[in-house]
Amino acid sequence: MLIAVAGSHGLIGSALVTSLTDAGHTVRRLVRHEPLSDDEFGWDPETLGVPAEALDGVDAVVSLGGVGVGNQLWTGRFKQELRDTRITPTEVIAEAVRKAGVPTFLSASASGYYGDTGEHAAIESDGPGSGFLADLVVDWEDAAVRNAGENTRVVLLRTAPVLSGSGGLLAKLRPLFKLGLGGTIGSGRQYFSWITLVDEIRAIEFLLSSTISGPVNLAAPGAVPFADFVSAFGRAVHRPTLARVPGFAAKFVGGEMAQEMILFSQRVAPGVLSDNDFTFTHPDIDSGLAYANR
Repeated sequence: MLIAVAGSHGLIGSALVTSLTDAGHTVRRLVRHEPLSDDEFGWDPETLGVPAEALDGVDAVVSLGGVGVGNQLWTGRFKQELRDTRITPTEVIAEAVRKAGVPTFLSASASGYYGDTGEHAAIESDGPGSGFLADLVVDWEDAAVRNAGENTRVVLLRTAPVLSGSGGLLAKLRPLFKLGLGGTIGSGRQYFSWITLVDEIRAIEFLLSSTISGPVNLAAPGAVPFADFVSAFGRAVHRPTLARVPGFAAKFVGGEMAQEMILFSQRVAPGVLSDNDFTFTHPDIDSGLAYANR
């Protein structure tokens, strides 16, 4: 297949390009800088758009852009940046997909769509929750579906936090845990959903070669209460996890970001993937953290 990837230099995108290339596919990178190699095509959502030649003959486009939601506190300015780096670029890429007649479009999304799920394991047929992230994801997904057109198979990648040894959430947490400062935040009963980087890439490749469309939860089946995640992480790095941070303290320091990203219960099940016989390399938190800390 000839596959174009936007966001190809991020944690997921760089791993995806390597895996696709190793599997014998041809990859074109859609980049926001001056192209540095023959496989790069410059684009800009505000000015240039996506040049027609970038998608000529392409079988599928994978769009993975967006500033990380945990990069800083959610000030009004940063929340606008989170929207601006997702919605307009997705609209532009989806419109280019439609004009070029690309048959398949995989667009990044997030498990934050479901908001606080409590004890309920959310599947793809569930509606959106409430909160900033849920509202953001609704608009993000709408930008993909509305602009790609009816003749394109659109897959919405509702990705849970990605566990990796080379970046993402664990890169922020690992220094604290290695100092013995890791611990439970809030009650610890709120659920934490996740997926390893290797399973994220395998799932994307699985979806590229399938006929599946619509939202797909990219989350391992082993969602766990946050306290269990903390204990498993401590075991993985061989450190105690005795710290306890009350929910009110986390909210005082982290505000809305801490509320939605840590204190909300995010129990997400991979309904579509499981129904289509996808098997996870790391289905449980211990194997996932062992992989990410190897």
